[in-house]
This record gives sequence, C-alpha cells and structure tokens, in this order.
Amino acid sequence: MSTQENEALNEETSTNSESTNEQAVSQDEKEVKIAELELKLTEANDKYLRIYSEFDNFRKRTAKEKIELINTAGEDIFKSILPVIDDFERAIKSNAETADIKAVNDGVMLIYNKLKSTLVAKGLQEMNSQGQTFDADIHEAITNIPAPSDDLKGKVVDELEKGYSLNGKIIRFAKVVIGQ
Repeated sequence: MSTQENEALNEETSTNSESTNEQAVSQDEKEVKIAELELKLTEANDKYLRIYSEFDNFRKRTAKEKIELINTAGEDIFKSILPVIDDFERAIKSNAETADIKAVNDGVMLIYNKLKSTLVAKGLQEMNSQGQTFDADIHEAITNIPAPSDDLKGKVVDELEKGYSLNGKIIRFAKVVIGQ
C-alpha cells in the first residue's frame, strides 16, 4: 500500500469516526430532550389533576352550601313571627278567663297588626284589587257576575282572597269576581 492510500484510508476512518461521534452526541441530545419533555408532561398532568380536584371540591362545597341555604332560607321569617305566636298564646290564655268581648277583640287586632307589620317589614305586600281593571297577570278570576253599574264592567267587583307579592314577585294571585 502506498502512502497516499494509507492517508486516504486514515482520512476516511477519521471522517467515519467523527460522523459516529456526531450521531452519538445527536442521540444523547435527543434523549435529554425527550427526558425534559416527559418531565414537563408529568408536571402538566400533575397540575391538571390538582386543578381538577380543586374544582371538584369547589363544586361539591357550593352544592352543599346551596342545600343548607335552601333548608334555612325561611329562618329569618320564622324568628320574626315567633313573638306573634307568643302573643297569640297569651291571648288564648287570657281569653279563657275574660268575659269582656271588647278586650278580646282589641287584643286580637293588636296581634293581627303586629303580624302584618312584621311581614311588611320582610317585603310582603298586599295587593289591592277592588275596583281595578281585571289583569290576568295578578288576578285569578273565580266567576263573572252582572256589573252593578256600567263603570264596573271588566273590573273587579269583589275580592274573595287577597293577592300578595314578596319583594315585587307575586306569590299569591288575588281571587276575584269580575263584573260583566
């Protein structure tokens, strides 16, 4: 073999060796990159699971609070009506011993006014329907009767049951008789 052939062979081996080294370095870089990406994926999955768990706990907690709120929604109203019940009990006890009907009537009227003012303070409003034009949105027609006068045609002649609204929302329609 000539010197030139030896040099060419050495050069070729050197090139192959460098190529193999570059492939090895490139392969190591790929493995490092894959390991980094797998770590990021694991972190993202862990973060997702934590957020999902937090949201699920939040949803359960708010559902529980909503149920508790529904169960105790009327507590404030009942607490404000309890003194009226106490007054009724005292009146019943007093009525058993009293023969004066006027005192009994006055006592009942006091209790009625106390109950009514308590409910008004909580947002209950009485609807006045007598003599108003019939409105199906707030009235429930029970029957029609001949109007006593022409100006009462299509209007409420009699109110059988009062209507009530609570903070602007109708909770009971007024049951009325309409003039024809």
